Amino acid sequence: MNETLLTTIENSFRIAWDYLEATGELGDPDIAANHLLDTIETMVRHGERRRLLLSNKAIAAYQHFRAEQGLSLAS
Repeated sequence: MNETLLTTIENSFRIAWDYLEATGELGDPDIAANHLLDTIETMVRHGERRRLLLSNKAIAAYQHFRAEQGLSLAS
């Protein structure tokens, strides 16, 4: 399937967002949106175009970010 770059980014973002929302891991929507989009855009700039890889990496990066944030708040 040939998607435009914008469509790939939008679809990757939507997959990641929907997953995090469904699992209750979304947190603050503004922070989540910025983090997911930053991760996806960085990967796209480095040449990645696979939608599921983009979304999965964005999810993992956001989960890691949330875990670090939780640890720093508990200290």
